[in-house]
Amino acid sequence: MEQIHLPDEFLKRMQAQLGPQYPAFLATYALAPKRGMRVNLLKCSVAGFRALSPAPIAESGILEEGFVLSENGLGDEKGLGNHPYHLAGLFYLQEPSAMAAIAQAQVHPGMRVLDLCAAPGGKSGGMAARLAGEGFLLANEIVPNRAKTLAATLERLGVPNAAVSCAKPEAVAEAFPSYFDVTLVDAPCSGEGMFRKDARAALEWSPAHVTACAARQSAILECAAKTVRGGGALVYSTCTFSTEENEGVVERFLAGHPEFALEQMERLYPHTSPGEGHFVARLRRQDETFRPQETLPLKPCAETAYYDGIAELFLQPPQGCAYSLPDGRIMIVRGSLPRGLGKLWVLHVGTFAGEVKKGRFQPAHSLFLAAHGGTYRKKLELPLEDARLSRFLAGEAVACPEDWRGFVPVCAERFPIGFGQAVDGMMKNHLPKGLRVV
Repeated sequence: MEQIHLPDEFLKRMQAQLGPQYPAFLATYALAPKRGMRVNLLKCSVAGFRALSPAPIAESGILEEGFVLSENGLGDEKGLGNHPYHLAGLFYLQEPSAMAAIAQAQVHPGMRVLDLCAAPGGKSGGMAARLAGEGFLLANEIVPNRAKTLAATLERLGVPNAAVSCAKPEAVAEAFPSYFDVTLVDAPCSGEGMFRKDARAALEWSPAHVTACAARQSAILECAAKTVRGGGALVYSTCTFSTEENEGVVERFLAGHPEFALEQMERLYPHTSPGEGHFVARLRRQDETFRPQETLPLKPCAETAYYDGIAELFLQPPQGCAYSLPDGRIMIVRGSLPRGLGKLWVLHVGTFAGEVKKGRFQPAHSLFLAAHGGTYRKKLELPLEDARLSRFLAGEAVACPEDWRGFVPVCAERFPIGFGQAVDGMMKNHLPKGLRVV
């Protein structure tokens, strides 16, 4: 474990904040950080995952579908990140205490949900799983490269009813006034709860940085508040311990917004719960303001080749309507999309199904991760111990039945992990190069 040099001023603040609990808090810095995993409920139940988990796990006590990796288990995140079940989207590696924000959001199927500062996508994926494919999730990230990572995360998790945007909070607030049932602000912060995981975060800490973060958090929260409908929830979370960035931000916000009331506030410390620590506050809007939106006009897909290709792949087509984008891609969207999306830079929406090339439908990797495996006409199921699975993940062709033709999903056990094109007893590999495990 990398040695951590904790700033003296930080230690003074924590001693004043924690009082008699301070020695127990300080002792955690001699321990390795706790690692966690969250089951993706879109693909697997909690009970089902217990029997499948690639590492020993224990309940987190924070989220029903959230677990802590056992001390003597396969706690290497890089190794678990390359596990077939992770690549298939069955679970997400997530710091345990960060799951508290998902719990406090209290998302249910059919809700309209906004994650305003969403990258890399752990909390968005957790809330999407609780939507269960019903309702709408907008996951926003202001930094373009991080927004791409966010989109890739939701694609791997197989989220069918989300859009990913790259926009400033002000733009999102203008596009979606008084619209969302739940808005989450997992705000950028001074990262005091990340010191054990990243020693560099401690070197970058300063009182001035804390003050600057608090000002930025307040500005973001002002924008977020505008997106919440009457009766809806505004959830504010950070991974820092600073009262200035946590209680202070909430108190200042409430002082200027009598239409909101504090419903619950929770603090997690590494000496009291598994994980690195988190702060979460849930605020409820008390009025009845709601501004519905018209449906975003989309062009229904008219490509016969697409529907023929889908029929060749599936016994039951994926839920949703197919739409053609100007660049030729075909997206499957569940339900309608709000018109406000047209005001933002949208990187991803629904499920990227593929595109028609030379009169033939070319499916996309994301189509197979988003569709339930039981709907396929045929699939190549490979046990974890099958050498073909490792070769497929490395980008190689693998053997399949001689009489198979066309595109076929490849599964780790029964869970789709990608696809290939079958011809003459071999499956040509279509796993994206960036996802291959070599």
